[in-house]
Amino acid sequence: MASAPRPLVAGNWKMNGLGASAAELEKMIAEAGRFNGRADLTICPPATLLARFAGIAKGSPVAIGAQDCHAEASGAFTGDISAEMIADAGGSAVIVGHSERRSYHQESDANVKAKANAAARAKLVAILCVGETREEREADATLPRIERQLNGSLPDHFDARSLVIAYEPVWAIGTGLTPGPKDVAEVHGFIRDYLVARGKGTGEAVRILYGGSVKPSNAKELLSIANVNGALVGGASLKSDDFLGIAAACL
Repeated sequence: MASAPRPLVAGNWKMNGLGASAAELEKMIAEAGRFNGRADLTICPPATLLARFAGIAKGSPVAIGAQDCHAEASGAFTGDISAEMIADAGGSAVIVGHSERRSYHQESDANVKAKANAAARAKLVAILCVGETREEREADATLPRIERQLNGSLPDHFDARSLVIAYEPVWAIGTGLTPGPKDVAEVHGFIRDYLVARGKGTGEAVRILYGGSVKPSNAKELLSIANVNGALVGGASLKSDDFLGIAAACL
């Protein structure tokens, strides 16, 4: 059996953070050396901080990513940024298909796939989010929902260097609620089997993150579940102590 992929802990700052927030990034960088070779760390700040954070983190163990991108490389798309712009600013990853984008901006699976392909075009890692609503969970429709999202959202070509999957049950994001370990194991196992079937020999190595109210107090239990290769962290990533506390659960 192949060894488990090296864990990744990624922080999604959402629409939070001003210039003074660089102090939290600097604290993360100061302590990140202990994770070198054992866990990877990525912070995805708002677009206003992307280039600044990339400059601060350059040469450090902390990678910087973005929270979204447009599918096109350039053009008349006011307010959007392209994957190429993210790379040019120093980013190495981009979140695509987060449930808040799918819901608030009506992004379809086809939209998400186009963005994932754009990330590959710009040589960024796509952190592709999937997850079910509370209604789908209660209707025992979680796995069909995940399968539909994977069918429609995966990029045309992927491997472990270009793709990360993040399972985030929509009902757990920011609520303090989390699925039980058996539920997480079931979904992550399903995603792993799907990737192995689609990945042409690379699906075993693609990292599958859990997201949704991850915090230092529950990280150890969540990260010990089979096929959980790290976490996509929301609010707890805004403070270095919390983010590093979650990352420490990988060690």
